[in-house]
Amino acid sequence: MSRAFDARPVPRETIEAVVDLATRAPSAGKTQGWHLLILEGDAVASFWRDTLPAERRETFAWPELLDAPLIMLPFADPQMYVARYGEHDKVGTGLGAGTDAWPVPYWTVDTSFAVMTVLLACTDVGLGALFFAVFSGESAVRQRFGVPDELQLLGAIAVGYPTGTDRPGRSASRARRQARAVTHWGQWTRS
Repeated sequence: MSRAFDARPVPRETIEAVVDLATRAPSAGKTQGWHLLILEGDAVASFWRDTLPAERRETFAWPELLDAPLIMLPFADPQMYVARYGEHDKVGTGLGAGTDAWPVPYWTVDTSFAVMTVLLACTDVGLGALFFAVFSGESAVRQRFGVPDELQLLGAIAVGYPTGTDRPGRSASRARRQARAVTHWGQWTRS
């Protein structure tokens, strides 16, 4: 993840190629029930005004994050899944009855797959990217950009050319879990 960007614009063709790759991420019933709102220019500045007010920026640990020329907002669309699973080839699942019929919210799962694909694709084309939570200002962002209430915002993705000067986050020093700690062969075991 990159937390420091230069303000150089990213060619639209590059972003379109990244998004095209993300449309190939796994998707339940090939629903592809996700959307990306891509902000650039003044829209990025508006996003930061809504989500990170000026008084909080004075102590913000990663000021060069605000230089990212693009912010992508991934939204999951639960109703697309309900509609898709109400179609003739999926109606037998009962999942077309409504979101409550789903034991797992695959709209969130699939949108997460797409986000991961975007992050990896950005790296492949020489861009930096950072997925981060939108803890405040979501309603202002929705209103400003006309986002329907029924869509689920997963977070935000800052995209741009990395400066290479960013410092790692506080959690970076935590040890990565090893494969043996996360795998269970044949039977569940505590690690």
